[in-house]
Amino acid sequence: MKYLKTPFSIGKAELPSNILYAPLAGCSDLPFRHMSRRYRPGIVYCEMVKIDALVRNDAHTYRLLDYTPDMHPIGAQLCGSKPEMAAAAARIIEDLGFDVIDFNCGCPVDKVTKDGSGSGMLKNPDLIGEVLSKIIASVKIPVTVKIRAGWDEKSINAPLITQIAAKAGAKAIAIHGRTREQAYKGAANWDYIRACKEVAKEIIVIGNGDIFDADSAVGIFNHTGCDAILVSRGTMGQPWIAEDIMRRLSGQPSLERGIPFIRQALLEHFESIMRYQNERQSLLDFRRVGCWYLKRCVGAKPLRIQINKTSTTSETFAFLESFPWDSLSLSQEIVSGSGFPGE
Repeated sequence: MKYLKTPFSIGKAELPSNILYAPLAGCSDLPFRHMSRRYRPGIVYCEMVKIDALVRNDAHTYRLLDYTPDMHPIGAQLCGSKPEMAAAAARIIEDLGFDVIDFNCGCPVDKVTKDGSGSGMLKNPDLIGEVLSKIIASVKIPVTVKIRAGWDEKSINAPLITQIAAKAGAKAIAIHGRTREQAYKGAANWDYIRACKEVAKEIIVIGNGDIFDADSAVGIFNHTGCDAILVSRGTMGQPWIAEDIMRRLSGQPSLERGIPFIRQALLEHFESIMRYQNERQSLLDFRRVGCWYLKRCVGAKPLRIQINKTSTTSETFAFLESFPWDSLSLSQEIVSGSGFPGE
């Protein structure tokens, strides 16, 4: 079976491929997406935004939606539990020029679920259908939805929500193979994604959860029969993962991603951050992003410590230039990273 699809369509949106990059709150900012776009994933998303904050014209929320023309196709992800505000928020997203709107029903963090948003929506499948219907009726661009398998193991309802989403008119549904109760603990259960694929008729089913390299991408396609995959934490520190997956699925040899390659990518990501953020925020972002790129680098502890200690961006770059990178080696162990809101 040919899993790789180039191009790949979600409604009227034509994407380069069916290897998609998920929005990750606090992570998938403009510099992150700038790096990711080089490797041609099917779509990259801005960070999740709250429906009510968008309607209130919150300046910080709008900044989360910054993008550049070369990032098309570009997606936005809405989060909220108020149907009466959903249409207005969706129209704002469409007017900003986005290609796809995703509705988040998967974020597990308490500050999101406390008002019934994110994976809190899994407790009320009919409300998911109602919000989706409001969004879909208000825009011309395709609308998708992202869910988890269920609130907990006793309330697995992803197949039911797949059918509700299809009836509402959603073009695709992404299923994370964990429950809200699990958060990011344990392994993603891809059986839940397969169950959704079995009940789906016209709606596209996108598999998500524990995709950290090309092998796991092949595995989730094999196991679930899904139409596309959504890579989340696997994009952190390896924005090239889409290219790696596409090469594997098309039978091409893998590319060498050694220490020199990682060093150059890290420097370029830092430079992108500096162009976008002020000095103070750049330093904070350096510390976060540096951990991503160095997580598989054996011997990088002194480098990580120094990035966390530097007081100016110029000091950081000077240290990166002088550091003996040839003293590092790469671990072959897959490092999944930590859980982040929005997945």
